[in-house]
Amino acid sequence: MLPAALRRWLRRPKRSDPRLLSQFFFADEKVTRVVAEINGLDAELDPQQYLVLLNQLHLSQAQLLAILERIMEECIPTQRHSRDYLVKFPEELLVDNLGNHMLFAAECLLAGTFLEVEEADGAQLRPKARNLLCSLELVRTVLREQSLSQPSSYPEPVRTVLIQFDRLFAEFELSYVSSLVAVKSPEEIYRQQEIIVLFCETVERALRLGYLTQEMIDGYEPLLMFTIPRLAIISGLLIYPEGPLSLEQSPEQMSRVFSPFYNLLKKIRDLLRVLSVEELCLLERSLCAAESEDPCGPATPPAWGPAVPRADPPAPWGLLEVPCATPPPSTCTARVGPPGIVDDLGTNRRWGPQPPRSSLGLDASPGAHCWELRSRYSSTKDMLHTLFVCISGVADQLQTNFASDLRSILKTVFKIVASQTEPLEEPSASQEEDGDPCAADAPRLADCPLCSSPTEAAGLRRAGARRLPEWVPDSTCSQCSACRSPFTLLRRRHHCRSCGKIFCARCSPHAAALPQYGQAKPVRVCTHCYTAHLSPHGARSH
Repeated sequence: MLPAALRRWLRRPKRSDPRLLSQFFFADEKVTRVVAEINGLDAELDPQQYLVLLNQLHLSQAQLLAILERIMEECIPTQRHSRDYLVKFPEELLVDNLGNHMLFAAECLLAGTFLEVEEADGAQLRPKARNLLCSLELVRTVLREQSLSQPSSYPEPVRTVLIQFDRLFAEFELSYVSSLVAVKSPEEIYRQQEIIVLFCETVERALRLGYLTQEMIDGYEPLLMFTIPRLAIISGLLIYPEGPLSLEQSPEQMSRVFSPFYNLLKKIRDLLRVLSVEELCLLERSLCAAESEDPCGPATPPAWGPAVPRADPPAPWGLLEVPCATPPPSTCTARVGPPGIVDDLGTNRRWGPQPPRSSLGLDASPGAHCWELRSRYSSTKDMLHTLFVCISGVADQLQTNFASDLRSILKTVFKIVASQTEPLEEPSASQEEDGDPCAADAPRLADCPLCSSPTEAAGLRRAGARRLPEWVPDSTCSQCSACRSPFTLLRRRHHCRSCGKIFCARCSPHAAALPQYGQAKPVRVCTHCYTAHLSPHGARSH
């Protein structure tokens, strides 16, 4: 009878075997080899080699976890532990190698070398880290044996250990991240969803009034990162007073994004209520058009009270000039009231009908109250200047103090309000036969997954001057068009100059001249266009 070691060697899978268990075998073998080299090395004598091996260990572990993730998706897709808690995490933590970070953290906790967590938190995390690493070792052992016997099946013992490992990994991930950063509560998540609704309503209203254009939304203009929150403050205080910016609730009941500005928002609301429709329109247009000198830094609002400096504003405030310099009337008959006066929004909105004017918290004598507020400022120009600076200050501080939350909110808003790509119409039979001289090539490329139609596939192979391809807007594409990997801070978007679609760097590593588009020099193209639609002449890889 052959020795066990020889039998295992004879039953080893081939490296070319595409089955997941076979791939796992070699990934696990690489991790074991690197660990053995690290254990046999004296780090003090050769620190450079130790760092090299440590980097190799991280890379090999990341590959092992990636294959293990695919195995669980194939083996236990309906029995995976819920990952709904990921919505509580800051956006910058949701990276592809988060699992590898968790594994490294568990190893450091057990070794007692991790310094980022408090001692009390570390004492609670160590048992979970130990259980996780023990479960991982059991998974590796079971999957190795299975890859040597039947690499194409997953018996019940394999499924059991995978379910246990998945549960322990999720529990440790949530506990560890919660000990490092403040994760959102379910209530805070719901409040931020209401803010998303408010921002979407704001964009819709701004588009209808002409403050913004759909091209700006589809083009993801950077200025909108500041413009939308500024306009949303006005909408939340004036147009939808029962929404997420309702000041009838306490600061603790508001989203943490806006609660620090509770008192300032009350003063802004009081001033907004005494504006006429024309003044409100002027203010909103200035908030859309003017940029502060340092849009990423916090703006300091001027003092609220009768003593307001009367220095002439700089050039950007020219939009705030009003043609009539006469003092305001003693009664505010032109005051902005219910939303129907500002624009015909109706009352069938997310937060329901708006309260009557008597319930807005104004004094019994609105004219006296209006005159008292206006009398604190030397002119309408000064009052609008104050509102501009205060609203801009709040909106710009959101970018500084709550950058992750605001980025996540705006990302969702752009996905909702961006133009949806309309499907291309299928060409008729006569068009395919008579109108397209390249229709003969279409059947060969008809099943191309990246071409919308056979005509598009054939059209990409034509020569001669043609119209530039329409680029897919960044805001409408959250994953690579080829490999479907989600875009992150590190995995950036790249447009293919041949088809206009968006790919990651790995799926668009080529460059080719596109004379049909007037591109004589090589430009970035995706692998699909490079191999299927472009001739090899003048093409090269990055």
